[in-house]
Amino acid sequence: MAGPKQLDKTSFPVRSVSAVIELFRRQLEHGSGEPDLALLSIVAGAVENSLTCRTHSAGADPSEQQAHLPVLEHADIQELYDKFHAVVRTAGPEQGNNNGARKYATRELVKKVSDVIWNSLTRSYYKDRAHLQSLYSYLTGNKLDCFGVAFAVVAGCQALGYNDVHLALSEDHAWVVFGEKGTETAEVTWHGKGNEDKRGQEIGKGVSARSWLYVNNKPVICTRSMEVAALVSAINPSLNATHDAFEVALLQQELLWLLYDLGHLSKYPMAIGNLGDLEEISPTTGRVLCNALFQEAILAARTYYNNQHVYPYTYQGGYFYRNKMYKEAFESWANASDVIRMYNYSRDDEEIYKEFLEIANELIPHIMKVESSGFSANTILKQPRCFANLLRFYDGICQWEEGSATPVLHIGWAKPLVNTISKFDAGVRAQVNIVCEDSSDMEHKEEKNNTNGNSNNENCTNNNNYSAQEPSADPPKDENKDSSENLHPSIEALTAGCSEKILNPEYLLQGGGNPFVASTVEEKEKSNGAGTSQTEITPEIKPQREDLTAQDDLIECETARPTIILHSQKMKELKDLLLAEKLNTHAISLHLTAQSQVQVGKKGRETDGHNVRPKRTRRE
Repeated sequence: MAGPKQLDKTSFPVRSVSAVIELFRRQLEHGSGEPDLALLSIVAGAVENSLTCRTHSAGADPSEQQAHLPVLEHADIQELYDKFHAVVRTAGPEQGNNNGARKYATRELVKKVSDVIWNSLTRSYYKDRAHLQSLYSYLTGNKLDCFGVAFAVVAGCQALGYNDVHLALSEDHAWVVFGEKGTETAEVTWHGKGNEDKRGQEIGKGVSARSWLYVNNKPVICTRSMEVAALVSAINPSLNATHDAFEVALLQQELLWLLYDLGHLSKYPMAIGNLGDLEEISPTTGRVLCNALFQEAILAARTYYNNQHVYPYTYQGGYFYRNKMYKEAFESWANASDVIRMYNYSRDDEEIYKEFLEIANELIPHIMKVESSGFSANTILKQPRCFANLLRFYDGICQWEEGSATPVLHIGWAKPLVNTISKFDAGVRAQVNIVCEDSSDMEHKEEKNNTNGNSNNENCTNNNNYSAQEPSADPPKDENKDSSENLHPSIEALTAGCSEKILNPEYLLQGGGNPFVASTVEEKEKSNGAGTSQTEITPEIKPQREDLTAQDDLIECETARPTIILHSQKMKELKDLLLAEKLNTHAISLHLTAQSQVQVGKKGRETDGHNVRPKRTRRE
């Protein structure tokens, strides 16, 4: 190629939102080639920056400040388009199509393109700045955020004729994949100050590849059309902290629906979630409801990414919270915690840390305040399942902390938890069956789930006297436990209870109801005064549910009380305190905030010393 192509003049001038959508449609439906990332990013950025960089008086009504879409002339867009091609050509010549032999990008080429983009930026990281993700921002002000650099590298490689370079997206980071089979990976952007030296390095080495930042090697690998979806999803319509630009939000919403209809969002949970948020604010007549979109995002994460993504659940939880569906919100947040428990916490996880901190310290306390202010028969404070979901939420966070170099929980977490638990009556708390996962079960799961990493089974003692249990160790056991170690925990609990209670004939004949003839108070006292065996539960037996997996941590049948399976050391040892009729809030706080660096089977991972980076500001 002698130079950048001439843009189709029939698409210009662009005067309206519908004209922008039509331009995107032509690119996405063009049968003879791929959508041009540079062109689309320039056009989208021009609209966004023109409409969001206006000066607004504080407190002004956004409806009174709406402006018409700026007219985008062909000559102006062509000039920026040519400028971008001129910049990336300094990294290497464009690949022609006349040889017949297709060339694939090399790591050296990807690094050169990344260096060219990086070295032409102004020397600042723009941690708290919006509207810096498009090529328009780059070409007019030499400014890009983390995502913008990665997108510019992919667009630059496309401009050079290397169509094997594609964007890989986690929930808070971006890199590229390339090569004939698309299996090569490379860092191309920054993630915190002082880490530009990682550009060109391969993804998937060391413990960081299995962290939340890299979603355990389960990122969204984009096609060219999905990269268009990424640039649309990255559009930020905010004018300030309280107002959005109506036209930009409308443009983003319509473009996401276009991509949705063409099937380009089916494997992109974050984009589906963004569309759900937009639909909640401004529903489109005849379209899928926002709640269904949030559920679709969760299904996509489970289907294509092994349920390694957290944000689909927090999108849904936020929707339930805003619509006062508090029971459902608790369950969504507990599901999000079930995902984060699969990772080890590091300082790279600042974004998701803030997400969970907001849920624990702001949203849940607000729900407790609202629900405890009246006397409703349907209040969640009277529902054992909500209390069980609360325990599951904190159990996931405690397990996220286990084995991590940096503690998660501090006194700021403990106080809201204690206050929240105290809102649930002792009778409600006593209705929850708590099962503490046995260490042998954890070792069995480790063999199945941690096949790509080195498990660290060394003991690690700390100031809370937690230590991992070695598989070869022979800790002292009760005689009763020795004789029944191969039994299901529920059978053990039933056997132990026979020495103190009378069996319920209805339970023996029909299999439902309470196993023992005893009052609720007596059962509660038995739960609170139980021993320290990790396999102890309140005796509600469902033998057919022996195979309890991570998805079965919370079990509730029609006639049974909810059962929660605790995995983290902290929550297992808090069991008796949580079920006590009179809460010892001081003891709970001390226990929860004790620094925990437990090395258990699944969480035992080596650190490589590269996970100590500062983080950019969380997403809006």
